[in-house]
Amino acid sequence: MDLRSLDLNLLVSLDALLEERNVTRAAARLHLSQPALSAQLARLRLSFNDPLLIPAERGRGMVATARGLQLHAELAPLLQSLARVVSHRPQFDPYTHEQVFHIAASDNATAVIGVPLIEALRTHAGEKIRLAFHNLEPDRIASQLENGEIDFVIASSRTLPPQVRSLLLLNQGCLLAQRKGHPRGNQAVSVDEYCALRHILVSQDGGGLSGFADEALARLGRTRQVALSVQHFTVVPLILQRTDYVSILPTPLVQRHLNVLDAFEVPFEVPISNFNLAWHPRNQQDGASIWLRQLALRTIRDVAQPEPYSVFSAVT
Repeated sequence: MDLRSLDLNLLVSLDALLEERNVTRAAARLHLSQPALSAQLARLRLSFNDPLLIPAERGRGMVATARGLQLHAELAPLLQSLARVVSHRPQFDPYTHEQVFHIAASDNATAVIGVPLIEALRTHAGEKIRLAFHNLEPDRIASQLENGEIDFVIASSRTLPPQVRSLLLLNQGCLLAQRKGHPRGNQAVSVDEYCALRHILVSQDGGGLSGFADEALARLGRTRQVALSVQHFTVVPLILQRTDYVSILPTPLVQRHLNVLDAFEVPFEVPISNFNLAWHPRNQQDGASIWLRQLALRTIRDVAQPEPYSVFSAVT
């Protein structure tokens, strides 16, 4: 018999019939009407080309045929095994399981979110839990998550495709940064002075010379001079230390370099950005995915309140 031609639900009914040897009792056990179960028995007899159960000579019960007895012996353990497969939800143990989490993120997201997460693994996971960070490719996020190339994305909500699941990890503002000992001094920055300075722009799609600050300035009828465009946030503090350029950078990145940089409020309104952890909907109930999401959320909340630091106020 081709298994595809058999309604597997009928096997549950067959198991009850072979166990009870009585249609009325089996129907009650299955919460079915007696006519409905009798119809199922008729279908089973056709499928197996065997009566399976025949009326007993005495009483209202039935007697299993040789084929029925064989099925009774084999069917019960198979159904029990299938029930375990269906009902079992594997538990993820980060101290014993082996897992590699592939995460796509920008260099800034890796530094701000990834580094605390890496540190958290030392106390919350065993050595078989590993992280592999990939370059963030905004145009490929949906396909990478769908085909399993990556497990998670850390990115702004503006970057995420609508079909993914996500949670907010961190909102971050921006600061204007310059090297300590900059010739302009450490007084607060006005819009006029800001526009007169030479700027480093981070353009993660490569080579761009205009960004959100230029859009904000355009609304004020102003422009600035972008002297340098780079693709990675984390290289900017190194360049600032060796030049007289300035740059608007995410607050957490500036905070990590306050020993060599001075920080200033930006003298005009700039948008607040955010870091979200995103995953494919198929992993919504996956134990490993749930564990990493919870760990990331706890970890980032623990580090989200920085120590007080000095920022020079903007001139209005």
